Amino acid sequence: MARVVSMVHSSLFYRNSLFQHRNGFKCFTFSIPFSTATASSLPATKKWRQPAASVVELGGVKIAKDDVVRDDPTNNVPDTIFSKLGMQLHRRDQHPLGILKNAIYEYFDTNYQNKFDKFDDLCPIVSVQQNFDDVLVPADHVSRSYNDTYYVDSQTVLRCHTSAHQAELLRKGHTNFLVTGDVYRRDSIDSTHYPVFHQMEGVRVFSPVDWEASGIDATSYAAEDLKKCLEGLARHLFGAVEMRWVDTYFPFTDPSYELEIYFQEKWMEVLGCGVMEQEILRTSNRPNNVAWAFGLGLERLAMVLFDIPDIRLFWSTDMRFTSQFSKGELGIKFKPFSKYPPCFKDMSFWINESFTENNLCEVVRDVAGDLVEEVQLIDNFTNKKGMTSHCYRIAYRSMERSLTDEEINELQFNVREQAEKKLNVVLR
Repeated sequence: MARVVSMVHSSLFYRNSLFQHRNGFKCFTFSIPFSTATASSLPATKKWRQPAASVVELGGVKIAKDDVVRDDPTNNVPDTIFSKLGMQLHRRDQHPLGILKNAIYEYFDTNYQNKFDKFDDLCPIVSVQQNFDDVLVPADHVSRSYNDTYYVDSQTVLRCHTSAHQAELLRKGHTNFLVTGDVYRRDSIDSTHYPVFHQMEGVRVFSPVDWEASGIDATSYAAEDLKKCLEGLARHLFGAVEMRWVDTYFPFTDPSYELEIYFQEKWMEVLGCGVMEQEILRTSNRPNNVAWAFGLGLERLAMVLFDIPDIRLFWSTDMRFTSQFSKGELGIKFKPFSKYPPCFKDMSFWINESFTENNLCEVVRDVAGDLVEEVQLIDNFTNKKGMTSHCYRIAYRSMERSLTDEEINELQFNVREQAEKKLNVVLR
């Protein structure tokens, strides 16, 4: 469940479906409408439709490009994001994300006698209804904007969180389930942010027979069970750590909590959770039940457990990275294999009213891909004419090799050219 956040991504439980089982899709050309408008403010020229099935492969989904990247004013999915669809890092048993997922599975299988159904290959292309409305995300919430979410068209998105499948699974009759998958958000560029990351959602539903004999009300019963479950999970992953619960707010749970642990001499937020809002259960044909739900970000936890310093490394195919991890070995400490220096390039320009930093980061990612390490605003001012200037410092660094001056200069030239063209900024 989800709020949209900073820090390493977790679920929409963090501020920051078609229930298709391993389907593929057809797909187009790159066109980003650099707008901060929400989908509801643009003309809904198309109704959401189920994309046509394509090719299925073991270990991933193949989706045809022209169904996802479209020359359409309501589409903002770039080629770089399309290239990540179907990679499913969380389904690779020798990858840190797959190792962590399986460790969480082990906890639930052991403590709940295999009661939890597991889904880790649900299609990431979902409707706006599934992604937002079904989990009570307000119509004016920032997460609905084109600045934050990848829209295939006005009624279809790349899921922002695994909660997009929650209502559908409840309607299908599942009462205990875990959903793991790749999720997509337009975001800043630094060592802990990436536009594609991975989440796990957990849901458990209770019937009146479960709480009536306990002597406490349904909500309290669910909350106690939730906390007991997640404290056990934290111990399973991190050992005998100190924990604390923090009251918070999410639109889809009440009461809502964050679990923090004291780890490596500081408090660290692990996950968000709460007792599911009755409206979600009612519209999922379960008006007499109560339920709890939690959401966590796999990268957030894996970076800590495996000592991985940069989120880009999860996507590396370099054997010096991939060979360090083994199936079932949770917490193997990553040994850095490169100390390649970063190269910094500054870029200054006059912005307009529609400019957003996320849009700039999309341009930089599209040009430089994973060779860009960070984009940071280092200066801004407004002159007497009311014109505002921003200066951004772009850090280029490969995780695997040294970059040449020629490569970096070409990247920077293309970034400047594309920023001027697509963002309508005036370079200084």
